[in-house]
Amino acid sequence: MNSKEIPMVPNRKASLPRVYGDTPSFLGVPVLDPRNLPAGCDVIVAGVPWEGTVTWGSFSSCELAPRSIRHASARYGGFLPEYEIDLFDHLQLGDMGDVPVNPNDPVETMANVHKAMLGVYRSHSIPFVLGGDHSFTPEIVRALGEAGQGEIGIIHFDAHLDNAKSFGADLFPRCGPLHRIAQLPHVRKESIVHMGIRGPRNSPAQYEYARSMGAHIFTTKEIRERGMVEVTQEAIAIAHEKTRHVFVTICSDCIDAGYNPGGPADFNGLLPTELLPALQTIGRSGIDGLDFVEVYPGQDPHGYSSHLAAWAMIYALSGVAQRKRDQG
Repeated sequence: MNSKEIPMVPNRKASLPRVYGDTPSFLGVPVLDPRNLPAGCDVIVAGVPWEGTVTWGSFSSCELAPRSIRHASARYGGFLPEYEIDLFDHLQLGDMGDVPVNPNDPVETMANVHKAMLGVYRSHSIPFVLGGDHSFTPEIVRALGEAGQGEIGIIHFDAHLDNAKSFGADLFPRCGPLHRIAQLPHVRKESIVHMGIRGPRNSPAQYEYARSMGAHIFTTKEIRERGMVEVTQEAIAIAHEKTRHVFVTICSDCIDAGYNPGGPADFNGLLPTELLPALQTIGRSGIDGLDFVEVYPGQDPHGYSSHLAAWAMIYALSGVAQRKRDQG
């Protein structure tokens, strides 16, 4: 098969490597043994099929998303004509499958995520992770801090600040990952950037907490007034200021509910036409990993939100590829 014909080839999905059951690897990349990760991969994809406490209602199911996003990705290749780049011309990718989770033991699950991500970073790769709910993201950042060299900036796409210090008895609430991230020793609080914040599911206490630590908040109102291109460039500058590493975390509800049927009912959000180019630009600026969380396949029978997650990762990967190409 001529690789330049991908994805428009007959029976392509049936020919892709499997990570488990009938689930293909992300974009059909080689499947890796997580116990013995090879050197030489630029990016390693992993899934975290984890569902912790549901903060409202009963319409989640994000533990199913790694599977649904991988299935969605089988429809796509790595070429983006608007950027005239095929990410596979410049990046070596692998898929290590899913991190083991214990639905009855959040502590064990978080430890597994940390161990797996530490393995990715120590293999001199960066992770692109399919969630799952948002609660595991701090474990990726913790691993980056231990394996990396220097301070870390965060670019956080979300409708909500997600910095609650507590939520009942849950040690790892999905509404609190940015609080846990801010406590990590290598994270520079002033280089935490919240993008797309909006709506009545944010509390005054969380807003003031973000401001008090020096984090930067770009609401959808400011993004619309200034334009996504300008705000993205400022976000990149903030995240990279006095840092060596930048991690990107994306909650599906940064996107308006009209374009995100497999996500929370949060309106007035970013459009795909705003998020996708921003991710390409951010990837081009230099990042040390990314996750996409809070996709609920159970409420999205056509899988639109899973496809959107696949697109988001492809656009970010194309930026990473362009950076590598341009640096020679």
